[in-house]
Amino acid sequence: MSRVQTITVGPGDGDQRVDRWMRRKFPHVSQGRIEKMCRKGDLRVDGGRVKASSRLEVGQSVRVPPLPEPGQVESQPKPQVSEADARMIRDCVIYRDDDVIALNKPHGLAVQGGSGTTRHVDGMGEALRFGYDENPRLVHRLDKDTSGVLLLARTRSAASALTAAFRHRATRKIYWALVAGVPTPYLGEIKAGLVKAGGHGRQGEGEKMVTVHPRDIDSTPGAKRAHTLYATLYRVAGRAAWVAMEPITGRTHQLRAHMAEMGHPIIGDGKYGGSSQENLGDGWGAQLGGIISKKMHLHARRLMIEHPVTRKPLVIEAPLPPHMKESWDTFGWTEDLADDDPFEGLV
Repeated sequence: MSRVQTITVGPGDGDQRVDRWMRRKFPHVSQGRIEKMCRKGDLRVDGGRVKASSRLEVGQSVRVPPLPEPGQVESQPKPQVSEADARMIRDCVIYRDDDVIALNKPHGLAVQGGSGTTRHVDGMGEALRFGYDENPRLVHRLDKDTSGVLLLARTRSAASALTAAFRHRATRKIYWALVAGVPTPYLGEIKAGLVKAGGHGRQGEGEKMVTVHPRDIDSTPGAKRAHTLYATLYRVAGRAAWVAMEPITGRTHQLRAHMAEMGHPIIGDGKYGGSSQENLGDGWGAQLGGIISKKMHLHARRLMIEHPVTRKPLVIEAPLPPHMKESWDTFGWTEDLADDDPFEGLV
């Protein structure tokens, strides 16, 4: 075993995930071992505990605990991407150049692994190399049950630029959703703050966000400001509506929690709209019933960002997933009925 090491993050290694930095420095150390060192607090950055997904900055000091010598233990074998998954994820590519890949992420596919999650976009990166030596890098996230535009960087420099753009909100994202009832006024904004609360039970695993009135945000521990624009595009009597949303901030479950706070939860969202309650025409309930799918109807439709290399505007649009397309067909809606940017001039 090696001794404890303290390594300073050098130029060119900044804005990189802890686990990726470790794998580059110590390729014989498995991902599982790195994650365990983080969980136990053995691997520290500037004296503090970190997660495997934490990002490093140039000049930080990384305390690396004793590690096996190369050859002393074998790295855990990398999980192989099945041919079916490789075909599936490649079919999701809607844009590709030398620096960027954009996917139309399917509903139900996680972006990253976690407790009990072994099938995810990050784990299929090898199928998205397209001749490059390294897997593309994630630069933002979508919920597992949210479909639509997911951007990946093909180089470290592109990853750094894109991550900074998302962090500093130098992007615009427009989502489409089918919601219970009809939001009024038809064009508006939601500024309820959000704070994490524990979620438990069959339909509430993991974290859940609770809304906080804007006047109470500063006095509520852990609460963060959140801001969403929305536009009601089309309606089905008083039962449901096609809504476009633009998150000005990027909080966890922001759109889902904000629409539920208005009394118009997203169809299929059991966590924020009631897992089994049907919409009976009163504007509430996460399910419409009948032939409308019970899957969540939230789709990242459009992403606007500056290209990390050319610096030209990059606009990516993703077609609706099958279950939402079927709902749109049922209501007689087509994608071309909506303006590309219903919020133009507002932001």
